[in-house]
Amino acid sequence: MGNAHRVVVLALEGVYPFELGIANRVLGSAGGRYEVVTCTVDGHPVRTNSDFSISVEHGPEALRTADTVVIPPFDPSLITQELPPAVAGALASVAPGTRIVSICTGAFVLAAAGLLDGRPATTHWGLADAFRARYPQVALDPDVLFIDDGDVLTSAGAASGVDVCLHLVRRDHGSEVANRVARICVVPPWRDGGQAQYIERPVPETSANGTAAARQWALENLHEPLPLEDLAEQARMSLRTFARRFNEEVGMSPGRWLIQQRVARARHLLESTDLAVDEIAGQVGFATGTSLRQHLHAAIGVSPLAYRRTFRGVLSPNR
Repeated sequence: MGNAHRVVVLALEGVYPFELGIANRVLGSAGGRYEVVTCTVDGHPVRTNSDFSISVEHGPEALRTADTVVIPPFDPSLITQELPPAVAGALASVAPGTRIVSICTGAFVLAAAGLLDGRPATTHWGLADAFRARYPQVALDPDVLFIDDGDVLTSAGAASGVDVCLHLVRRDHGSEVANRVARICVVPPWRDGGQAQYIERPVPETSANGTAAARQWALENLHEPLPLEDLAEQARMSLRTFARRFNEEVGMSPGRWLIQQRVARARHLLESTDLAVDEIAGQVGFATGTSLRQHLHAAIGVSPLAYRRTFRGVLSPNR
């Protein structure tokens, strides 16, 4: 643990127990790369939003030693416009430049502390109006899972806390380590931060005549053009029926889904190989490297070179 990145989780009054444990569960599964400890603003127990309280071994002094601070969500009824003095004092002990991560209502704490002024941020979609009313100086985007703004990261509801912690592992140590952590935790290895928080549509009934088999076939053949006719044939449906069923089951058109899968595969190859952009484009089904560049930029706003530099810069050159 001597060289481990120290993560301090600040448990506030009314903390959500599930989200409180996310950092320890995810970052703690990274093979000793992180040391995760939990503290409160005074070292005393805090009540959760459930029917029990928690005791911790650390007080606010732990925040001074943090490389990353995580603020889990707490009961929205306890949100105040100004930070309670004890919370403000605890946050004041965090060293400048320390990475800070919030989950759900934790963003209200960062905003009240002035840490989000003029910056992009997110929180749970159900609290977006209240957040905007209190902190108009923050560029709130409630339609995404998480936002990485360098030294400050904010995330939405419960599952997005897992997403942002996996993102930290990917950012710090690359996709292979993050994928291994995801397998240990039995969670999806990657959900793009820009993905919508929720989709208001009924879940279709499970059916043997669905599009799952066609989607699996497509994932195994991403290097091919994959016209809609071929996908519909795999599902043994007409084009019209396939397009309708696909949208019902996945929440988007087959074409848009395919682009997302091609971009996701390209991102993995950029992180884990030294293949040239044109080679990666061919392996994931984009006609040219230019097409890959355009789609990657549309998805995450960066070029393949910048993306590779971000996720591989932390890795050993002997990898």
